[in-house]
Amino acid sequence: MKLNRKLRYGMIGGGRGAFIGTVHRMAAALDGKIELIAGCFSADPEKSLASGADLHLDPARVYSNFKDMAAAEAARPKDKRLDFVSIVTRNNTHFEIASAFLKAGFNVVCEKPVAYTLAEARKLRGIVRRTGKVFALTHNYTGYPMVKEARAKVRAGELGEILKVVVEYPQGYAITNLASAQQGAQISSWRAQPKVAGISNCMGDIGIHAENLARYITGLEIDELCAELTSFIPNSPLDDDGNCLIRYKGGARGILYASQISNGDENDLNIRVYGTKAGLEWHQEHPNELIVKAADRPSQIWRRGNNYVSAAARDVTRTPFGHPEAFIEAFANVYLAAAEAIADEVSGRKPPKSGYDFPTVDDGVTGMAFIETAVKSSQKGARWLKLPKQ
Repeated sequence: MKLNRKLRYGMIGGGRGAFIGTVHRMAAALDGKIELIAGCFSADPEKSLASGADLHLDPARVYSNFKDMAAAEAARPKDKRLDFVSIVTRNNTHFEIASAFLKAGFNVVCEKPVAYTLAEARKLRGIVRRTGKVFALTHNYTGYPMVKEARAKVRAGELGEILKVVVEYPQGYAITNLASAQQGAQISSWRAQPKVAGISNCMGDIGIHAENLARYITGLEIDELCAELTSFIPNSPLDDDGNCLIRYKGGARGILYASQISNGDENDLNIRVYGTKAGLEWHQEHPNELIVKAADRPSQIWRRGNNYVSAAARDVTRTPFGHPEAFIEAFANVYLAAAEAIADEVSGRKPPKSGYDFPTVDDGVTGMAFIETAVKSSQKGARWLKLPKQ
């Protein structure tokens, strides 16, 4: 980043009690290149103002609604205005908020999924392209150094032709909801409410991360899939478990499993990629290690921070080997890459030929196409369906 100052940003959502907002603020601040100076932290004006006070912001730059924030911040002089906004609100608000700020001239970092529907995602992509602004989507698992190492190995041909991808995202937290629902209690999580979350809970919340991780590492695009989504929790309108068989363009095959009722699992996103020369394996709960496997030699464990890893992994490593890095740092790497693009946009510099390494609105469109196809396939009895053109 070549600016002689910190990037200025505002946040929409993420007020008092919001886990993900706190994560985003820590990640954005980690490298000392980004500063939070404004926000609309809640749809409740009093809560927004209180949250701004918690963060020691100027009350004049803490807003009661995002539309006022977009207008007021756009009217500020160039040396005072925001460089980007970070959107950490619920799914059904992403499109409206991102559109407003893009049209007002701001770059955007947005939580996934990119929108409420595939149609909204496509419209948002059109706005990003017309405005020419930077749009980063926080699929944070792409930020781990050893995920980037895995991708580098695939790109270098070390695995040979990719034959099979197995990606899993088991969680068990919804088991408590199952017990409550069996006793007649209502499920309160917004992720289980279609008007807020969209057409899917489990596949839309964590299955989309699994899809994105597989595509990021392998570069493979889904051609068609068949899916079975299940609601084990009584009276829940959305899925809490899902299984997909995948046919990738080019002939590779895949299995994707996402679950919120996998009793005893915490957040075990993991992936195995099998090629004609070698295979690899990575677990989010042990993120500093990448296992490389082959039929003609012992398995190897590659560890973050060592000089034998690729530049892609070294460039996003902050501490020496033996000093673990994890979740916040992965988020920070997405912000760091987005900050480079935003600094170039603010300064009027052309993007480098190599581009930038962060998820974009295009990844968001693909993710929404995956969710909608999985839901439709399940509704049709796990029928094989092509992903729509994006």
